Amino acid sequence: MKTTKLLLIYILIYLPITINGQIKKIGTPLIKNYNRIEYKGGTQNWDIDQDKNGNMYFANNTGLIQFDGSTWKKYKAKKTDEMKCLKVDPTGKVYVGYYNEFGYFKANSKGKLEYFSLSSLLNKKEHSKMDVVWKIHLYKDEVIFQSFHSIYIYKNNKLKIINAPKKFQFSFISNGRLYIQDIFSGIMEYHDGKLTYLKGTNALNNTEVWGVIEIQKNKILISTLDRGIFTLSNNQVIPWNTQANTFIKKNGSLGCILYKNKYIVINSVLDGIIVCDLNGNIIQHINRSKGLQNNTALSLFIDNSNNLWLGLDNGITYVNENSLLTYLDFNYNLGTVYSSVIHKGNLYVATNQGVFYHPWNTDFKADSFKLVEGTTTIAWNIQIMNGELICASNKGALVILDGKLIKNLDPTGYLKFEPIPKHPGFYIGANYNGFSIFEKTNTGIKLRNKVKGFNKSSIVFEIDNNYIWLKKDEFIYKISLENNLRKTQIIKTYTQFSESNPGIGSLQKINNKIYFQTNNIFYTYSKIQNTFIEDQAITNLFKSIPKINQLIEDSNGNLWYNNNNSMGVLMKAGNKYRHISSPLSNLTENLVTNYMSINTIDSKNTFIGLTDGLAHYDSTIENITPLKPKALIRSFSFPGDTIHLGNGQNKEEEYELPYSSNQVKFTFSSPSYENLENLEFSYQLEGFEENWSVWSNSTVKEYTNLKEGNYKMKVRVKNNSGIESDEASIAFRVYPPWYRHSLAYLLYLLMAAGCVHYIRFRIRMKIRKNKHFETLEQRRLYLEKETKIKQEQYELEKEIEKLENEKLQIKILSKDKELVNNTLQVVKKNKILNGIIQKLKDINTGSFDETTKAQFAKLNRSITKEVNTDKSWKDLEKHLKNVHFDFLKKLKEKHPTISSREMDLATYLLMNMSTKEIAEFMNISTGGVELARYRLRKKLELNQKENLIGYLMSIK
Repeated sequence: MKTTKLLLIYILIYLPITINGQIKKIGTPLIKNYNRIEYKGGTQNWDIDQDKNGNMYFANNTGLIQFDGSTWKKYKAKKTDEMKCLKVDPTGKVYVGYYNEFGYFKANSKGKLEYFSLSSLLNKKEHSKMDVVWKIHLYKDEVIFQSFHSIYIYKNNKLKIINAPKKFQFSFISNGRLYIQDIFSGIMEYHDGKLTYLKGTNALNNTEVWGVIEIQKNKILISTLDRGIFTLSNNQVIPWNTQANTFIKKNGSLGCILYKNKYIVINSVLDGIIVCDLNGNIIQHINRSKGLQNNTALSLFIDNSNNLWLGLDNGITYVNENSLLTYLDFNYNLGTVYSSVIHKGNLYVATNQGVFYHPWNTDFKADSFKLVEGTTTIAWNIQIMNGELICASNKGALVILDGKLIKNLDPTGYLKFEPIPKHPGFYIGANYNGFSIFEKTNTGIKLRNKVKGFNKSSIVFEIDNNYIWLKKDEFIYKISLENNLRKTQIIKTYTQFSESNPGIGSLQKINNKIYFQTNNIFYTYSKIQNTFIEDQAITNLFKSIPKINQLIEDSNGNLWYNNNNSMGVLMKAGNKYRHISSPLSNLTENLVTNYMSINTIDSKNTFIGLTDGLAHYDSTIENITPLKPKALIRSFSFPGDTIHLGNGQNKEEEYELPYSSNQVKFTFSSPSYENLENLEFSYQLEGFEENWSVWSNSTVKEYTNLKEGNYKMKVRVKNNSGIESDEASIAFRVYPPWYRHSLAYLLYLLMAAGCVHYIRFRIRMKIRKNKHFETLEQRRLYLEKETKIKQEQYELEKEIEKLENEKLQIKILSKDKELVNNTLQVVKKNKILNGIIQKLKDINTGSFDETTKAQFAKLNRSITKEVNTDKSWKDLEKHLKNVHFDFLKKLKEKHPTISSREMDLATYLLMNMSTKEIAEFMNISTGGVELARYRLRKKLELNQKENLIGYLMSIK
């Protein structure tokens, strides 16, 4: 029961310490320096803070500097540049202090930090008293700005001022309490708007206090610039007589912070920083010789992964203090390490420059490894054989004791040694020309013989009870020796272990059994079956691990592996293994290719060979660093604008882009500062890409000529342990061009509907019109037909009329002719009657009786009356003029000089009267008619070939 209680007390006391981690005494943590060229700022960095997204902020003497793991950005206030202090609140506001100015930076609608002055709230008198604002504190619901003259308390958009009793120096928050030093009056505590003196602190008057931390209840540690470190307890200030105080008295202090509640980090003026425990014992000292770029540390900050950031007098430094790894590099006189081992109280290291050693039970300090004289060459391996320390080197098989070279067993170059099963006291060594056999003797190990029949060399070989297995290039050699170990008996070469799994991977011994590996599938060799058999149990251990290149089992049974991406270990716990990879991820770029060196001394001490020294790993320290990295989309750019993300904005928006801005650019980052070089990003633009991109170190991606639509940019990050982050995403929409906008399509639809309606209307109108035109056409055709019929009827009538006229003309002509004939008959009759009358006149009436005389006279009168009353000629002439009026008119118009006599002749000719008839009619001779015709032709200007009657007919 008592044992159980003690165990419980131990767990309650020490478990939190284990979980919180420890500061390691061996080696130096990984240090990453950023110079002013990288962050594009001034030299001095006075203050450091971090926001909830992991972005780092630095108060630089040229302004505010922000670092997101990928990109450095600088922001300036309007009136001044030289920043002295900053503090980031939970909303992302960055409060800043300058000379005669203080305020805050806040992300605008585009995510870019903009400066807002708070000192502008002061009146001119108060502003004129203000000097340099050195410290800013977020205290409860107030923001405290501290200058030498006053403290300015910002709350609810109002400023309250408390003036210094004499002169403020600096102020500090520790364990929720705010302390302020008045350099002439002592240290005070601020509470509820009032300052209360801490008794006994006036002993530090006229001394600059640069750090105040509460290390125990009612015990405060105070570091000063030039008088060392003090503690305040029970109202007494006393020197802190420790190693840390001795260091600070010599080098000065510019501040201190409490680390993991059990360590103190103190920055110095002259010699970097120290890490000590709460008793003042120095555990680590990091200065320029250990990798800092400057020995004056102006500011300290512990980030959200419990790693240190140092604001130096010239530059910024990141210290991976929370890592389980520390390094013994060139500062410890070490080069490329191929092997290490502890022998008789010394740690020996085989390097490319020879064998170095260091006492194991003393502190590891810079330049503390010493060269074993006579070993200056490439030392490939160092191991213990039968209690002796043997080094396989380029000079041969070297025996070393107590840091000295004792002898060289064989000057041939050697790579590795192994004991031979079934042959106690015998060892085989792989040299540059094959193998050699060494034998244990009373005077120590000696070379016995060279093995004949095999001349290939490799450091990768293992021995079981039956064979020597050697891996060389892409081959595995199975070698059996004769029983006297002087000559090879059988040599067989393999290029694969299974037809379904071609290739050769690694050769290793696990639990004293030889395993062969390809593509993380492990095999053992069966001599009985003369074949390789898969070992499912070991294979399952590596099922979810990336393809390995090498595997080594350490002295504790842990399985260490490396691959192209990283290094990891399966820590053995009983019959099970626990996979650890993230703490070892920083070793990726520093591992020695094809020469994996693991030296596990105990659970607290494992040394890993690197290209630049050793890495020290303590497996008992639990690392609380989040295993999963965090991906951030830092900016979203498109023509004309840039959206800065992760500067305190909480609201997720869907951004809307016009089609003219369909060229977008994204930048990514991950605040995994301990592993920046090995981070890889993958992205997918949902709506444009179907698959995620391949992993790459690129932190920028650009897309051009995106079509309209909804998009979602997704980004994830992976560290070199293969651990992926959650997705970071941003949604945006590219609007279509105006002619493809939904309103445009609605307009097109309306226009189409209008067009359809119009077309239908036009078709209907056309149909109507066609019907109308058809009706009109039918009417026209009808009318035309009717007209045609009428025309034809008219023409027929005209034809009839013409025929009738012609008939009438013919009839008239006939009548005319008849009339002429009658007239001629009448004329003839009249001539006859005149002749009778003349003859009657010749009759002598004297012989007649009266009656006869009377009858004769009566007859004569009657005949004379008949002749005189006959007007046939005149009627004929009148008739002819009436009938041929148009002809005579046209003839007269065409030939005005024509006479009436000639017109009568033309009429007679037109009537087709004969010359004789004309002569009788005109009462002329036929010769006179011919003469009259000649004169008429002349009058009508007709030539001889023209027909007179035809011409007259044409006039008609």
